[in-house]
Amino acid sequence: MRERYVTVAAAGVHESEVSRSRFLCALAPAADEAAAQAVLARVRAGHPAASHHCYAYVIGADADVQKSSDDGEPGGTAGQPMLQMLLRRDVRYAVAVVTRYFGGTKLGAGGLIRAYGGAVGAALDAVGTVTRQRLRLATLTVGHDRAGRLGHDLRATGRDVRAVRYGAEVAFDLGLPTADVADFRAWVADATAGTARLELHGDGYGPAPS
Repeated sequence: MRERYVTVAAAGVHESEVSRSRFLCALAPAADEAAAQAVLARVRAGHPAASHHCYAYVIGADADVQKSSDDGEPGGTAGQPMLQMLLRRDVRYAVAVVTRYFGGTKLGAGGLIRAYGGAVGAALDAVGTVTRQRLRLATLTVGHDRAGRLGHDLRATGRDVRAVRYGAEVAFDLGLPTADVADFRAWVADATAGTARLELHGDGYGPAPS
C-alpha cells in the first residue's frame, strides 16, 4: 500500500473553451467502478445534446483500476490524456467526465490531447483536492467515567475518530499514523491512568495533517 494519495475534495464541474468548443469537466470521488459509471450516466443524462462524453477514472490507492474512453473522438486523443492527467497528479478514487460541445472548428489530434488533458487539470485546480495518508486502524476502549474527557481530547488533538460505540464500555474507532502508534499508546496510558485498551487492526486511509 502506498503511504499517501490524492483525491478530489468534492464533486464539481469546471468549464473551459478552446476554439469555440466548450469542455465541461465533471469531477467526483468514486469508491469503485460502479460509482464512477454512475457519475458518467448522470453526466450523459444531463447533457443529451453534447458531442462527446469522454471519461477516465482511477480506483485504488495503488491505481489498480484504470479506465478511459474517447467516446467517438479520434483514438488516444481524449480518454488517455485525461487518465494521464489524473495519474500525473497522483489522483485516486476519482472519475473525470469531459463533455464537449463542438464549436465548429476541428482541433486536430494535438489540440484534442491538450484540450481534454487540460480540462481535467483545470478542473482539479478549481474543484480542489485532498491528501489521504495511510493509517493503522485501531479501537480504543475505556470506561464511561473517562470516555467524555477522552473523546474531547481525541478530537481537540485532531485524531481521526471514525466511530464511537457505547456498550458496557465506550469504544472509539480510530485511524492512527503508523509512526505515531507508540507515542499514542503512551499518551492514552497517561490520560486514562492505564485503564484504556488499544487494539490494532488492519490498514486504511484518512485525512493527512495540514
